[in-house]
Amino acid sequence: MVGFEPQTNQLSRWDYSAAGAVSGIATRFLCQPLDVLKIRFQLQVEPIHRTAVTSKYRGLTHATQCIIREEKVAALWKGHVPAQFLSVVYGVMQFVSFEVLTECVWKLLSPTLTKNWRPVVHFTCGGISGCMATIAAQPFDVIRTRLVAQGEPKMYKGTIHAVQSILKEEGFFKLYRGLSPTLLQVGPYVGAQFGFYRLFQEIWNTALKITDTKIGITESLVCGSCAGMSAKAVVYPLDLIKKRLQVQGFEKARQPFGSPRLYTGIIHCLMTVLKEEGFGGLYKGFSPSLLKSALSTGLSFAVYEKMCQLLLLKYKL
Repeated sequence: MVGFEPQTNQLSRWDYSAAGAVSGIATRFLCQPLDVLKIRFQLQVEPIHRTAVTSKYRGLTHATQCIIREEKVAALWKGHVPAQFLSVVYGVMQFVSFEVLTECVWKLLSPTLTKNWRPVVHFTCGGISGCMATIAAQPFDVIRTRLVAQGEPKMYKGTIHAVQSILKEEGFFKLYRGLSPTLLQVGPYVGAQFGFYRLFQEIWNTALKITDTKIGITESLVCGSCAGMSAKAVVYPLDLIKKRLQVQGFEKARQPFGSPRLYTGIIHCLMTVLKEEGFGGLYKGFSPSLLKSALSTGLSFAVYEKMCQLLLLKYKL
């Protein structure tokens, strides 16, 4: 169902929009705590290890306990409102543009080529759709990151106040901070998600000798989770650099969580992290991120597939 299928495609772009929006909302709500932990880890300069007594967070369990103790359980859903806006905008743009692009490729290229090289086609179309969705949703990502990153006392009272403050103090284009590393990351990452998802589906169907074109919930979850983990492992350092750049100019609110750093750009951030934190510094927060990526990608594809199947029923009535 993910990607254009001339034999079964009856859905409109509004249908794809609805499926993408529901997929984004459900996935975001369930995975937000892992995203909060990932961002806190990414922004911490100090080592993340149980023996690092000077570090604010020393591991997944310690960080979770620390956040609940100091900021209450609700803090695990910090930045959830802009995150949901991000998920809806991103989900709609990503899936609709992907479906449109795969349909265009199917019509322009020979059926043999698109069928035999479908994972490659999905990788390419997925990368382009991911970049388009990122440009549309980037301001929500910046707001979400800032709300998650701030400690107590809070610098921003909420989503609206954060937008107003950034526009007033830093200007409109600061809502697109970190866009360059985001696009560098998202292109191959989303492309890899769609490409790996299709590849794992083909492996699944071959191994189990499945000929039915209808995608089951278990297949979507397993193939989506494997695709998410595979894609995340490749591009994670760019995600860390993006988060570090997004909180530049926000050092005051970051002080409770450790030493702040000033970066002048992508290369400077990369070299500084390597110099001060070593190669492992580029993978800070990787554990919750990998877990989140497996869950979110699996859920995203599973919910999207199921929504498309439900929406198809109206054409059969």
